[in-house]
Amino acid sequence: MVPAIGCTEPMAVALCVARATELLGQTPERIEARLSANILKNAMGVGIPGTGMVGLPIAIALGALIGRSAYGLEVLRDCTPEAVERGKQYLAENRIDVNLKKDTAEKLYIEVHATAAGHTATAIIAHSHTNFIHTALDEPQTPGTEQTANAVEPTNAHQPSNCSTSQSLPPSRGESEGGFGDSPLTLRTVWDFATTTPLDEISFILEARRLNEEAAQKALEGHYGHELGKVLSRPLGRGIMGESIFSHILSSTSCACDARMAGAMIPVMSNSGSGNQGICATNPVVVFAEENHNTEDELIRALTLSHLTAIYIKQSLGTLSALCGCVVASTGSSCGITYLMGGGYTEVCAAVKNMIANLTGMICDGAKPSCALKLTTGVSTAVLSAILAMQQKCVTSVEGIIDDDVDRSIHNLTSIGKDAMNETDRMVLDIMTSK
Repeated sequence: MVPAIGCTEPMAVALCVARATELLGQTPERIEARLSANILKNAMGVGIPGTGMVGLPIAIALGALIGRSAYGLEVLRDCTPEAVERGKQYLAENRIDVNLKKDTAEKLYIEVHATAAGHTATAIIAHSHTNFIHTALDEPQTPGTEQTANAVEPTNAHQPSNCSTSQSLPPSRGESEGGFGDSPLTLRTVWDFATTTPLDEISFILEARRLNEEAAQKALEGHYGHELGKVLSRPLGRGIMGESIFSHILSSTSCACDARMAGAMIPVMSNSGSGNQGICATNPVVVFAEENHNTEDELIRALTLSHLTAIYIKQSLGTLSALCGCVVASTGSSCGITYLMGGGYTEVCAAVKNMIANLTGMICDGAKPSCALKLTTGVSTAVLSAILAMQQKCVTSVEGIIDDDVDRSIHNLTSIGKDAMNETDRMVLDIMTSK
């Protein structure tokens, strides 16, 4: 969970460009970005904060001109109107090439080569949005082949300009079912942690409430995206949806997404590399807790349960996939809402199964303003699943992909999203790039 300004895929590309530029020590004369298909898909149609523009080129230009790798996913925090004009001029000079990286199976892969005055700096991010696996200046060979596998410095460190570091690509997260290194997770482990850890150790999660509520408020102050959140809060929306906890959950969640995906210069707390998933795991839980008059202590535990459930599911799904991330994050929020309703572990398991039975198969067709519609669908299902769970209603193992064991049900979901939907992912990208 880290703050992020703007959609995390173009911001990760801008971060990689910023790091390469810092290694180069001067503004690049040319930049080549080689990106995995999923990065391209998620960066094509999304607004870039502070620019009024859409897509990768301006994000890359600003990453080179004003980006700072020390800011992580807030890499373009220093963007100003003057910087945007410089970025537009940079684009007009045709200095940027963006290509598909065809020889990688990694779904999150960003390779940047920045050149100037006869020198070339290389930076590579893989697996997660801020994970640099390779940085080098004037490298004589292909990165990541015959290099020594050293730990790569964090993005907020300052590496000597003549230094080269590389890290071999480790197995993708989640290749061993339900596990992460030496710390395997189960839903029971997540539940126990969220409900028993001393509050002072997890109260930091209230920062997610502050940031993501502010993002929702930002949408009401301007015109962002399709304005779904505004529509729901206007007389027509209220007349149809009513004034209820449910309608307020939908409005808050979609408002935050509207602002973020349209390029509002405001940070949100992300989850597993996604701001939308952070919104989806936060805002429904916060609104329910406020209107249900739960205590702050209960909210802390509910948010922890929501976010950690999403992290657990993402471990076996992968950071990027053909399955929309709102399925994962709204499953987390359903758990948090169930807890706030007074549910125990049994009810939380039921909520998870109800979610998986409903939303499996929702495709990701890139990051864009209409993601607000998908988040609203996800959190609608989250509330319905929690209500059913509290009435001891649960989809059974004779129905679809649901198993008696909740962790197996989760794995069934992620197997479909990670493996079975790969052809869907390719088709989606083909459609998007052929329009």
